[in-house]
Amino acid sequence: MKFKALVAVLAATASFGAFAQAPIVIKFSHVVATDTPKGQAAERFKQLAEKATNGRVKVEVYPNSQLYKDKEELEALQLGAVQMLAPSLAKFGPLGVKEFEVFDLPYIFPSKQALYNVTEGPIGKGLLQKLEPKGITGLAYWDNGFKIMSANKPLHVPADFKGLKMRIQSSKVLDAQMRALGANPQVLAFSEVYQALQTGVVDGTENPPSNMYTQKMHEVQKHLTVSNHGYLGYAVIVNKKWWDGLPADIRAALQKSMAEATTYEKAIAQRDNDMAMDAIRKAGKTTIYNLTDKEQAEWRKTLLPVQKQMEERIGKDLIQAINKQNAAK
Repeated sequence: MKFKALVAVLAATASFGAFAQAPIVIKFSHVVATDTPKGQAAERFKQLAEKATNGRVKVEVYPNSQLYKDKEELEALQLGAVQMLAPSLAKFGPLGVKEFEVFDLPYIFPSKQALYNVTEGPIGKGLLQKLEPKGITGLAYWDNGFKIMSANKPLHVPADFKGLKMRIQSSKVLDAQMRALGANPQVLAFSEVYQALQTGVVDGTENPPSNMYTQKMHEVQKHLTVSNHGYLGYAVIVNKKWWDGLPADIRAALQKSMAEATTYEKAIAQRDNDMAMDAIRKAGKTTIYNLTDKEQAEWRKTLLPVQKQMEERIGKDLIQAINKQNAAK
């Protein structure tokens, strides 16, 4: 009996030791390809986090909507099915935090530096804090870049959009943007866009070049306009309850790893977009058009009223604060 008891104690001890050694698993889900800026930064975070915690954390990255599509991933995070996401900023409007749709406004950011002044300053931090009542903690902003327009016809002036079915993310601002151009906005999950373009379910879309190229959209879009009319960025977020429950030293190591991954992500975002444009050009299937100064002015005249139109939804004070900061720099 004593021998059996000893065996049982030793087995329990061994089991507890194995349990104590089990790493904390972070499921990091996203909807784009691994070779996009977001995809590469997610992989860099994995490397940094696992090294910084000496293997106490294991990061499992699931790209290309392997686990969840656009509309599903936020709910999965809130339920704790995944621990980390990097959704585009447009995703938080449908969640009830409409202020994030300020990032969707056409021509709200005249430059990358103007954008960073917002995301890295009090305005950006204040926006992330608004996610906490939803059970979400915001860790960082990741960059993708300014968007181009594409379709199977030339898009030189706003009148060229009339009647086109243009794919958008689920965003009231992007809906208003396309309607201002005379297009018919169509909400589609990112993973469904290529097929929708290929089959004519939609006529065109908007994306940073890296997204367009890695999803092969250039193969089914004859024309591309370098409009830089809007911005696409992401917020890296975690389940708040899970995050708050982590050991303090683990949380600190993950924060440091995220800061390093964010610096890396910003460095590669513009490079990857430039490389994607070159690759699209070399593929020879898409005509690339750069707006003239006169055409750019016409686009701005057509789209800037969307800012006024969305004041009640997003917050007049927030829009004015960003425009005021832009003017001061």
